[in-house]
Parts: sequence; structure tokens; C-alpha cells
Amino acid sequence: MNRLLSVLAAGVLLLDPGGTRGDGFQDGRTAGVRLENSKIVITGNGVKGGKSDGYQLKRPCWYEPGPGADEMLKTQEDVRAYWFRMNPNGTEEEFEKFLKQFKDKIGQPGRWWTPAYNEADSRGRACWGGLDEFVWVPPGTTPPSGITLAELAEIARAALTVPEPNVKLNPDAKSYVNLPTWVWLDGVGETSRSVTASIPGVMSATVRATLEDIKIDPGTDKRRAEVREQCGTSGKPYVKGGEFTCGVRYLQASVDQARKVYVLTVTTVWPVEVVDDVVPFQYAPVQVQAQRDVPVGEVQSTVRP
Repeated sequence: MNRLLSVLAAGVLLLDPGGTRGDGFQDGRTAGVRLENSKIVITGNGVKGGKSDGYQLKRPCWYEPGPGADEMLKTQEDVRAYWFRMNPNGTEEEFEKFLKQFKDKIGQPGRWWTPAYNEADSRGRACWGGLDEFVWVPPGTTPPSGITLAELAEIARAALTVPEPNVKLNPDAKSYVNLPTWVWLDGVGETSRSVTASIPGVMSATVRATLEDIKIDPGTDKRRAEVREQCGTSGKPYVKGGEFTCGVRYLQASVDQARKVYVLTVTTVWPVEVVDDVVPFQYAPVQVQAQRDVPVGEVQSTVRP
């Protein structure tokens, strides 16, 4: 970012005193977005309380629509004292020269666009540093590196999380050879998660993920396990005498496995769509995994004389 005058960046920040407006990032195993110097607002039931698949924005910085000519000039005039404090050798003539670029736009149609970036991306700050502090843009046009509706949808997608599956089994503590091990999810909650990224008064995009299926990996091959995957969206809770349609029937004991257990993995599959098809793009489903250790023993029989 060209910093001929240090006040330029300060002027941009004053446009949005709160700094970060959008925050879809969650620590731990998830990744998302943490927006800096941005007017984008991120909302929806899919922002918090779940796990992200680490979707990354293609471009970590961009210009956003900002204030009109009058508002921008007032903002820059209001930082006069700050400018002279940061530039003790500056002159009134230099400050007026700085203001001229804003005064020249008074009465013209259009608005100033200002830079923002995704701080959660290691490339974000350097990318932001390569942008100008502000760009004047006529109505109905987008500047090079200006945010688009498709990129706004990407930001919503990167902020999207879904619940981590809580896997229940029956039998729970230990299974046995040829005994059906039922699999289902406990406390699934809402099966639809959405995130909206919006620039208030300008544009917005919403993505929605809907739980569609679960996949089961028994932790071994077909010679040792038979998988049933007619599970629906959340598996089939155990019912005495019920039909076994979702789970694993282990055909050999786990005594020869690492830690003497099979590691069963359940993956939830959440197809993602852009609501109202505001952009013609199809995202890959969000897939989130959870694992359970399953010790499998041999059925003991007693032979009596």
C-alpha cells in the first residue's frame, strides 16, 4: 500500500471505527474468515457452533464500496489534528494538497471504494498492502480487485460450519463377531445451516448446507466387515427387533488390530447451495468426520459333556 501520507490509512479506518465487521472464524480444528477494515456483515445459524472444512478464499483482499464524495471529504477533514500529530513537519499546504483529491469529487456521481482483507489467511495482510487506500468508482462499475457477488458468496462459504457428529453405537462398549453394530447420530439438531455475507444496502449472498447422508468406514476391508449404509440423514437408533439397515457387522475379531480395536469413522455429508442462485456456482459438500473405537470379540460358546 502506497503510504505517502500516514493519515491515509487512518482515514480509511475511521470509516469503520469497529474495524472487523465480519467474523466467521473459529479456533481449533476449524478455519474460516476474520475480516479486517471491512463493512461485510456475516450472519446465520451456520456461523458458530460447528466445524468448518477449511474452505479458503481464492483472493484474500479486495476493495469494498465505501462512502460517497461528501462523507469521504468530511472524514478526511476530521483527521486534520491526527495528520499534523503524525507529520510534525507537515504544512498546511501539504494537508490541503492531500484533501484536494477528495474535494475534486464533490458533486460527481460515484463513491470511494476502500480495501479490506481476510486476516485468517496468512496472505491477507500482504495482499491488502498492495492495494491503494481508496479508489474512486463511477456508479454501476466495479474496480479491478473490487469485491463481486461471487466473492461475497465465497466469504459466506468460508464462514460456514456444520455440527461435528456425535456417534452412538449399539452395542456401545464392545461388539462381537457377526453381531450387528448399529450406528446413528445423537443430537443432530438443525439439519440446515446457512450463512449470509452482506454489504448493507449494497448486496448480499447466502449459502445453505443441508444434511443429506452419512457414510461409514468400518476401519477395515470387506473381508472383515460388512457395512450397511441405508442410514438417511442421521442413521438408525437401535430398536430391539428392528431391521438392521445402518451400521457394521464385523466378521473377524479386532484382537490383531492396533490397540486391539477397529477405528470406525462416520462422515456427515452436507451439500452446499447458493440460495436463489445469485451466482452460478456449485460448491463441494461439507464433509465432517468423527471416529469411535470398536473392540470386537469372538462369541464364546460352552460345550457341555
